[in-house]
Amino acid sequence: MNDTFLPPSPTRRRLLMAAPLVVAGGAGVAFWRMLSGMSRGSFDPHDIHAPALNRPVPDFALPDQAPGTGFSAQDLRALKTPVLVNYFASWCIPCVAEMPVLNVLKDRLPIWGIAYKDKPEHALGFVQRAGNPYARIAADRDGLTAIDWGVSGVPETFLIGPGGVIRWHTASPITESMIANTIMPLADSLKS
Repeated sequence: MNDTFLPPSPTRRRLLMAAPLVVAGGAGVAFWRMLSGMSRGSFDPHDIHAPALNRPVPDFALPDQAPGTGFSAQDLRALKTPVLVNYFASWCIPCVAEMPVLNVLKDRLPIWGIAYKDKPEHALGFVQRAGNPYARIAADRDGLTAIDWGVSGVPETFLIGPGGVIRWHTASPITESMIANTIMPLADSLKS
């Protein structure tokens, strides 16, 4: 038995040595583009260019987080007026920060919450302490539904138009400015 080890060819060795340089160069170009965008004022780290916009909500059915409040894609597709769907978690600090704004918004636009990868008792305790802005609350305990929605973290919010079509999306906490300048004008335009 002849178990001889053959060293890599010189061409392969050069390619292996160049790979880290190519990766570092690509990262450098991406970082430079981000810095250039920031200096021009055009870089928004929360602008994720969601491919789900103007598409129907994905198929899902989530159990109740609180008794009688779970919901599904069918519930959203049956809507005749817009609703805000907000992914949140008790362990999420930005979620805590946006709760006062959501509690004000709930009187103008229905908000349905989805507790993301959270223990039921923690999520319920969170909304009891912070004030509950949600008309319905479902539980996405394993986070699989969030993947179908394209959620990258919490909080994340979607404006769902009649028929269950995603009309707006943000991957940042809701602010009063968003409500006044984007959410309510768009929601008002979607009311039939």
